[in-house]
Amino acid sequence: MDTTVVVVVVESAVKLQLTYGDSCGILKCLPQLLLTADPVSQGVPSNVSVAVSTRFPLAMEVFMGRNVTNVVCRWWQLYGEQGHYLVSVKPDPAGVTEVSCTLAVQKDPENSYVPLWIALAVLVALALLYFLGSYISMLPCVQERCHWLQCKSVSHEPNSSVCPRPVAETTKRRRLLSLDTFRGLSLTLMIFVNYGGGGYWFFEHAAWNGLTVADLVMAWFVFIIGTSVALAFHVMLKSGVSQMQLVRKLTWRTLALFVIGVCFLNYGPVDGPLSWSWARIPGVLQRLGFTYFVLALMQACFGRKDLDSYQFDDWRASVRDILLYWPEWIIVAALETAWLGLTFMLPVPGCPRGYVGPGGIGDDGKYPNCTGGAAGYVDKWLLGENHIYRYPTCQELYKTTQPFDPEGVLGTINSIVMAFFGLQAGKIILMYRQQPHGILKRFLIWAILLGIVSAILSRCTQNEGFIPINKNLWSLSYVTTLSSFSFVLLGILFYVVDVKNWWRGQPFIFPGMNSIFVYIGHSLLGSYFPFRWELKSPASHAEPLCQSMLGTAIWVFIAYLLYKKKFFLKL
Repeated sequence: MDTTVVVVVVESAVKLQLTYGDSCGILKCLPQLLLTADPVSQGVPSNVSVAVSTRFPLAMEVFMGRNVTNVVCRWWQLYGEQGHYLVSVKPDPAGVTEVSCTLAVQKDPENSYVPLWIALAVLVALALLYFLGSYISMLPCVQERCHWLQCKSVSHEPNSSVCPRPVAETTKRRRLLSLDTFRGLSLTLMIFVNYGGGGYWFFEHAAWNGLTVADLVMAWFVFIIGTSVALAFHVMLKSGVSQMQLVRKLTWRTLALFVIGVCFLNYGPVDGPLSWSWARIPGVLQRLGFTYFVLALMQACFGRKDLDSYQFDDWRASVRDILLYWPEWIIVAALETAWLGLTFMLPVPGCPRGYVGPGGIGDDGKYPNCTGGAAGYVDKWLLGENHIYRYPTCQELYKTTQPFDPEGVLGTINSIVMAFFGLQAGKIILMYRQQPHGILKRFLIWAILLGIVSAILSRCTQNEGFIPINKNLWSLSYVTTLSSFSFVLLGILFYVVDVKNWWRGQPFIFPGMNSIFVYIGHSLLGSYFPFRWELKSPASHAEPLCQSMLGTAIWVFIAYLLYKKKFFLKL
């Protein structure tokens, strides 16, 4: 899977070396030796075959002998999966160069996206059937028929006293279903990605700069934390909960998330008994817990009980969701200033100031031990090399040897900033709850503003921006980009689910209302049947995709059963 075969046939009398590189794009990977081919012997051509990755475009170069400056052939190509490619190296008949190279396809590559398109078609068909069934069930004639059948089951002569018509429920405060749906959508996608995503590269994290589907879910979760804090703390403050009670509650929840993350989710059964000598300290739950702690502490200190009492008749009315919380904005601005200062000004031994590259063979191999720059250096200094993540996503492409933790200290600062934008979304919902279109308008304004900031910081490129979009570093451009996406997605869900009531959020609302249970459960049991089994066709995407989708569907169904039983795990 994700490989193809390249066969090199040499018909010249010169020993050749084939290297690959530049799969890193503008980051200029140091060329790596792929194979060495012997010259033709007694008129018999030599041939060598090698498997290469189909995940990245590869720049191939053929050198004569050991002279790496004498490039005789060069080509760039993204190879297709499970194909066979033939490279013929023979004397140049025109005599312009000593040898010439010809690339041919011996076996056409497979279309690896067929299983994904079939799965997508099935999901779309199921969604259409669900919405069609919901629409039919809401028709007056269908409801009348159902009422008649219900009455008939009670008595053969139904009347108003035996079978009264249901009375509309009195209006009461509704839960924000769109937020639960957003949380459930993020969690469902996270489970699918963590269970392999069918082996497709775009369901895995980007090697360094750039975005894939897998890079979206964690940021969405952080954004949702901020929105949830705004709504939950507003209710608690209005109900008379004291600041000390709030601090005790948020401290307990933070400690619980941290302990669960360190003791249960940072290692698996294959790692053996947990040992402090190699235990990883940072992690997903640890970052979520600390982010929640800072956001919740700010709301406990600066939250407002009665937002309706703060009304303005001048220009301040349009920005009161910002003015009322000016101390929080100062704190967040200070945090972001600290991140920028440490990232681009902190001296890192052996690395250029402000370096934010992957190290390894990137940047022509000049800084092999500088993975992550200041972010990696701070983690090693504070936590130690043995207590951070040892298998970063940049390891395969950039051949890095240094540990690097994507949930490290500096990244957590920007995680707080990301959650703060979610907190801002929650404040908008609270302040303009009687004006749904006003909420949507403000969401759109924030999405546009953050999108503009992202375009400026990244210069609309993957690697050439002032601050590239990078999930490993949780760069500022990554935060603004994903916050913009989050405002748009939450706005759409808010309009569809809470304003128009076109959709009740099923099935995503079920894991969304039991997120802690589902996240911990899928992490602990992901290595066991029926979530994982030995694949009979590991070279194809079909079986891994079925495995990932089945494991995800099982957890959604478990969440549905818990929802029906009214069981919700909370910390």
